[in-house]
Amino acid sequence: MNLLPIPAFSDNYIWLLHDGKQAIVVDPGQAEPVLKVLARLQLQLQGILVTHHHADHVGGVEALRQATGAPAWGPAYETLPEPITRVQGGDTVDLLGGPWQVIDVPGHTSGHIAFFSTGALPQPVLFCGDTLFSGGCGRLFEGTPAQMQASLDALAALPASTQVCCAHEYTLSNLRFAQAVEPNNQDLAQYLEHCQSLRSQGQPTLPSTLQTELAINPFMRSRAADVISAAVKHDSQTQPQNPASVLATLRQWKNVF
Repeated sequence: MNLLPIPAFSDNYIWLLHDGKQAIVVDPGQAEPVLKVLARLQLQLQGILVTHHHADHVGGVEALRQATGAPAWGPAYETLPEPITRVQGGDTVDLLGGPWQVIDVPGHTSGHIAFFSTGALPQPVLFCGDTLFSGGCGRLFEGTPAQMQASLDALAALPASTQVCCAHEYTLSNLRFAQAVEPNNQDLAQYLEHCQSLRSQGQPTLPSTLQTELAINPFMRSRAADVISAAVKHDSQTQPQNPASVLATLRQWKNVF
């Protein structure tokens, strides 16, 4: 089984998983790059997985469906290109590499979901859309800090070896912010150096792993003493014993960083 990030727009990744014959794609904001890869590798598209309703994640769904006949699955409570099979937390999708476990991860949008499999690859794999980024998390467009905290906690409970397949190449900017929060985090310093090397060679920084994110991502570390201290120093209204309050401060800080 092969996992490929297909670049789209300026910084999106459309994830494609294939076994040499069949393929699935996740969050195809554009159809053309996907169709080119399918043709080049002579793959048949078996299905389309959608994590949330934003245009840069669903814009290519209809064209892909028309070109390939592939069905699509997406969040139960968001406006999506029909026809689409609606799924929510606790459901499973039986596609290539599955079953794919659906996890509710509201915060970035109110109905955001993620897809998780332990069988697709030697390491577990998570398609998390715009909920979790390497070194960061999504903006809270529709959800609350408490929802995002609960969503990140749900992802943190997955196996540490899980490959984190997020939908944007935001890693370097996220890590610069993370260093402002935790300047003494040596794991973070080493990871930034690693990611800078990858980008200098034109390589993606993704997938990350949950083990890495738990060590370097301030939004996954809202209970860590240094992260709490930085949040309180940035905004004295932060409630240090409330992880969602710490996350809220971090997110507002990142928005203007």
